[in-house]
Amino acid sequence: MRPVHLRSGPARRPSPLATLLLAAASFGPATAFAADAEPPVTPAPVTLSPVTVTGKAADPAPAGLALDRPNTGGSRLDLTPLETPASVEVISGRTIRDRGQTTVTEAVTQNATGFTSLAAPGNGGSSLATRGFAGHGSVMQLYDGTRLYVGSGTVTFPFDSWSAERIEVLRGPASVLYGEGAIGGVINVVPKRPTTDARHEAMVAIGTDGTRRAAFGSGGPVSEKLSYRLDVSGNRSNGWVDRGDTKNLAVSGAVRLQATPDFAVTLSNDYGDQQPQEYFGTPLINGGLNDALRHRNYNVADSAIRYRDNWTQLKAEWAVSDALTLRNTAYHLTSHRHWKDVESYAWIPATQRIQRSSYIEIYHDQRQVGDRFDATWRGSLFGLKNEMVGGFDLNRIEFKHTNNSPYGGSSSVDPFDPAPGLFLNSAGTSPRSRSRTHQYALFAEDRLSLTPQLALVGGIRYDAPTVERWDLVANSSYTKDFHATSWRTGAVYEVVPGLALYGQYATAVDPVGNLISLSPAQKDFELSTGRQLEIGVKQSFLEGRGEWTLAAYRLVKDKLLTTDPNRPAVTMQVGRQSARGLEASLSLGLWEGVRVDVNGALLQAKYDDFTQTVSGRAVSYAGNVPTGVPERTANIWGSWAFLPGWEARAGVQYVGKTYADAANTSVRPAYTVVNAGLDYRPTDNTKLSLRAYNLFDEVYAVAGGTTSWVLGRPRSAELAFSMTF
Repeated sequence: MRPVHLRSGPARRPSPLATLLLAAASFGPATAFAADAEPPVTPAPVTLSPVTVTGKAADPAPAGLALDRPNTGGSRLDLTPLETPASVEVISGRTIRDRGQTTVTEAVTQNATGFTSLAAPGNGGSSLATRGFAGHGSVMQLYDGTRLYVGSGTVTFPFDSWSAERIEVLRGPASVLYGEGAIGGVINVVPKRPTTDARHEAMVAIGTDGTRRAAFGSGGPVSEKLSYRLDVSGNRSNGWVDRGDTKNLAVSGAVRLQATPDFAVTLSNDYGDQQPQEYFGTPLINGGLNDALRHRNYNVADSAIRYRDNWTQLKAEWAVSDALTLRNTAYHLTSHRHWKDVESYAWIPATQRIQRSSYIEIYHDQRQVGDRFDATWRGSLFGLKNEMVGGFDLNRIEFKHTNNSPYGGSSSVDPFDPAPGLFLNSAGTSPRSRSRTHQYALFAEDRLSLTPQLALVGGIRYDAPTVERWDLVANSSYTKDFHATSWRTGAVYEVVPGLALYGQYATAVDPVGNLISLSPAQKDFELSTGRQLEIGVKQSFLEGRGEWTLAAYRLVKDKLLTTDPNRPAVTMQVGRQSARGLEASLSLGLWEGVRVDVNGALLQAKYDDFTQTVSGRAVSYAGNVPTGVPERTANIWGSWAFLPGWEARAGVQYVGKTYADAANTSVRPAYTVVNAGLDYRPTDNTKLSLRAYNLFDEVYAVAGGTTSWVLGRPRSAELAFSMTF
């Protein structure tokens, strides 16, 4: 059983059962008697028949925005989104699985406000954009509150949504909570926990393109003090391009020891093995897509992509008293990645063929050992209710980069019938660099309730990473110390119960490149800095059946790398990028069995000061939209339980046009994708689901540059059977 944290609040009327028990206790036998009093007569024992109480367990995360449920994504104080002066939303695991979203990227981009995908093999298929900023260096991803420091812009875990209890999403700067690299936002995947009641589930599915899925989950008590959770999922597919076979496996396990009512220890291990589709994009013909090339694969026949990740965590939580709780998490993370592909494709009008280049083989070997400690105190300050948390992070990260630079080789293929050929490796693959990063941080957060309606929330964090990097080819090295302090302050005013106004000012820091793989050319630059002002309103109404949010913000990032206009060969750190926008979301249960979820984001993002060298001269891109950033996004989901045991749902995802280059000359068009599903429950614990993805077969690009684009999934279908027992 999880330790109980008492939080002061309005007095509650005791339940009738509690009243009865208190009355019985007050009239029970006394514990002391006068010396001359006669002891009471002990009645004969009475044997009562056992009473069994049964009932359906409450849904741990019902549909909606979860505005009144505590979460860890936006605060370390377990505040609800209504209590947090920031844009926070929670996507429940049940919602994700009901909508057929099998990956974390799908779950975030099809549900969360203002998030879009830039998924490509080079970034691990997990890169995201929000609030005008893109990539793992600005949009951080966590697993159970723990971050893997990004090497060479790649994150490959978590990826499967089966084991997710929920996904917490924070839009806007999060450096105060998690350190550098979170100026745009954060997503935190929270896995299913060990439970004290037995819960078991299983799923099998088949689909188009030879898709097969299977998953199993089990949790429950082992003894009075020991409980467990195990989740296993596997996926295989022939893919939707030639030679597009994929397969992956995710295993998540945890055991929890409730040593005392106030002290618990949880040991968990999570493993992922992915072999994604070895597809690096579709070449553009005369600057546009040709539908005839949609299913062609221009990679080599002996290409290879594989990611293997393992996360081990040991968590301890001790409720020392009603006012003080201590938590500690120690962890060991490893990641091994391999690419062997030809990755660049360009249409050559003179030959009417596709020129292939960038024969790249890369290995990433990464190991991270760390510890995070925090103490939470709930009490009063100057007679006012106060909640405060403080702690530290410690990490040691080792990263080795092996490749075949300078990635030479080229070949020419027919665009409509490409002969794959074999990988060319003229330079040979060998270790090229390694780094060791030591990081420590101190952080604190506080919530002071000035009145029952008005609360101030603030936080501060000091980060001090040190990077040591060795160039194994040039036999050179460098050591670089970074220091950064970020902070935020905000207020929440609850106008009436369930309706809150808020405002916040926050600062953040981003590295100019990925911190643990900074190149020698980047080592002398400082961390980029950011600041954001946000105001908004949130409301839960109709007894929680309806929820809505509205937020307006301005976000600025300084110290970007830019070319000196007077010396095109010189790079300076004086650039600036900014964004301002509006975001809104609504979740409404219209009537019994009918629910609508809608969200949208309007964004104006631009380079304020940004220059690049083009053909030996400096070209200013000030006023242009940053690459990979759509300025219009929206998601709509509707569900209708139209008959007993039957439920239909449909979803629409809209992503506005996106520029593929800083010059804004190459545009990836806007797209709209429609997904649909139909569920039938033969019994209370079984479900048959028919799902259609990209129902109208939209041809669209999610990533890519000026010569080729990575296309999204075409129309496909799946039939799944799931059960609980």
